[in-house]
Parts: sequence; C-alpha cells; structure tokens
Amino acid sequence: MRIVSLLPAATEMLGAIGALELLVGRSHECDHPPDVARVAALTAQRIDSSGGSAAIDAAVRQHLACGEGLYVLDEARLAALRPDLILTQDLCAVCSIDRRRVEHVAGSLRPRPKILAFNPTSLEGVFDDLLRLGEAIGRSGEAERAVVALRERYFAARDCVNAYESGPVVAFLEWLDPLFVGGHWTPQLIQAAGAQHPLNGPGKPSRVIAADELASCDPEHLIIAPCGAGLEWTMRELAPLREKRWWRDLRAVRDGRVAFVDGSAMFNRPGPRLVDAFCWLVGHLHKRARLIPRNFPWRLL
Repeated sequence: MRIVSLLPAATEMLGAIGALELLVGRSHECDHPPDVARVAALTAQRIDSSGGSAAIDAAVRQHLACGEGLYVLDEARLAALRPDLILTQDLCAVCSIDRRRVEHVAGSLRPRPKILAFNPTSLEGVFDDLLRLGEAIGRSGEAERAVVALRERYFAARDCVNAYESGPVVAFLEWLDPLFVGGHWTPQLIQAAGAQHPLNGPGKPSRVIAADELASCDPEHLIIAPCGAGLEWTMRELAPLREKRWWRDLRAVRDGRVAFVDGSAMFNRPGPRLVDAFCWLVGHLHKRARLIPRNFPWRLL
C-alpha cells in the first residue's frame, strides 16, 4: 500500500503502528517521527508565520475571508506518487489542508485513492482513529497493541490523581493575540489530570476570550501552548505579554505558575503524543516529576 498523509497526527499514528515504510508523501508539517523527513513534502503554507500572534491571526482571517485556503498542494507530485490511501482531516481549516480540497484533487486521480479523514474531539476519539487506521491498512493487530500501550500509560498517570479533590483552576491558551482558550480534547485532559478548566468544556472547539474573562477566572496555573507553534516562537511572545497590566495581575503569573509548552508537538495534534501531554499535565500540576516524559518540550516562567 502507498500512503500519503496530509495530517501530522495521522503520520504519528502510522509511526505508532510501525507502518512508516508505507508512507510515500506527507504534508510539510509532518515532522514526527524524525524518519518522515525522508518522505516527499506535498504541501506548503500560504501565509508568513515568522511574525507575532496578531500578524499571523490577521493573515489567517484575511485568507479565509477571501475564500482562499491556507495551504497549497502539489497536485502533480501527488498524482505521480499514485497513492492508494490519503489521510486527511475535516476538523479545522486552519490546522492543515481540509478534506474537501483533498477530495476534489483525488477525484481527478486514476486510479482514484481512498480517503480516510479524522475528526476526533476527545482522547477516546484519537484511540478510535488509530484503530480505524490500522484496519484501513491491514494492520489491526499492531493498532490494537498500540492503543493498549497508550491506554496503560494514560491510566497509570490518572491513578496518581485524587478524584475527591476539585483541583487547581487552569487556563490553557492556544493563541495569544487574540486570546484563544484550548478546546476539543484539551479540557478533557485537564479535568482528567485533576484540575478545573472553567473557560471551556470537553469536546467544545477552542474559542476567543477577552483579557477580562481570563482575569476574572484568575487561574492558579496558566499553560500556554500556541497551535502549530514551537517552543522558541512561543517564548518570544512573552515580551509583549509582560507589557500588559492584566497579565501582571494574574495569580498564576505572580506565583510563577506559567508553563510554556511546544503546542505543535504535544497538545495541538490529536495523535499518540497526547498521552505524553497528559502525563506531563499530571506531573506538572501535582508535582510528580517522575511522570513527566523525558525531554518533554516545556519551560516554566
């Protein structure tokens, strides 16, 4: 089977199953496991992502308002690869190329490849997608074993949480200008880690909030993991935040409980590494350092 993955989370699932040798094409954002670097990249982004939060948000909104996608796809190269299966998503038009565009391109290919789209909004949905992928590529047994291993790690970390305590109030930001509160699986992970996330609930999409709303929540812990951004870019966004009075007045900032995380790697992709993110959450919030995965990409303010 020849597989093209246009979704980083799906590429990571292939790695978890042990099926990366089937990958013949990928998106430019598929960067894990590291071995995927050998595979041809078929997409590129239209916008300049070197600026700050506000500039990137403005560019995204402008492109979407004009009906333009945020990504370009090398259709000729895709056709030359003659894939049997294309992995994509229909959850978010901002995160990666969307299913509708992929279906349009696939319709012109001969033979026409199958398309498998992922749309999880919970950790269980991610596990289900891993099983669906295993079935689609004839590796159900490998997928089942991968899910069992991930669930064992998840529940081992969850056993370290006191279910009878309400836990600290956490605010999870996945963009900084404007302020976006994390959604989908993120509130679920925070609650399972024994904390409260009053600004958004499990399964709900991420949403924009005003600084006043964040201030009124007055979180004990603030976790900043911008969508699609690495840790170094995220740390550069700290300077403009420090100039804002509402930021300085936050309890989490005053108490030194602000954590910056590589969101692109750990929280934003609905793939196997969400379990790493959960283990970090439990370890960080409950001071159980042994639970934090080795080399987890984060910094404490």
